[in-house]
Amino acid sequence: MSIKKVIIILVSVITLFAAIGCRISYKLNGSALDYNTYKSISVSEFPIRAALVYPPLQQLFENKLLNMITRQTRLQVVDNTNSDLRLEGEITGYSLSPQAVSEDAYASQTRLTITVRVKYINNKEPNQDMDQSFSAYKDFSSTEMLTDVQDELCSQICDELCDLIFNATIGNW
Repeated sequence: MSIKKVIIILVSVITLFAAIGCRISYKLNGSALDYNTYKSISVSEFPIRAALVYPPLQQLFENKLLNMITRQTRLQVVDNTNSDLRLEGEITGYSLSPQAVSEDAYASQTRLTITVRVKYINNKEPNQDMDQSFSAYKDFSSTEMLTDVQDELCSQICDELCDLIFNATIGNW
């Protein structure tokens, strides 16, 4: 083998190993907070004010929201209104609606929609305060009973709602 071929093979092998070892990774799930300014947050209860009521929903939603805040920020969660940031609100909607109609004129898909009204209070910068409603939904087959899929659907919908709320408030997207 000539020296030129050996050098080409060596450069190729080194380039291959370098390409395998390098990876660019971006995470867009953090918050856009200045932790020198913001130290604490309070999250009030989110009572259910919807016409239909699924009692475990309030606790499920509140727990998921608090978990997201503690996992993705360095804010201390406190129980008073003197915190730097506050989240309060209510669950205003819990509804079922038919989505797809089958050939026999019955609904083949049903949509569960949950709506949450959130009031975000920034005690350091009041111009960032917000009062907004967020909705999320999941569809399920009408051949399934709501009671059989309700826990899983509510969990998935609450995850999505928490993402939306976090990004619109603390995440500052």
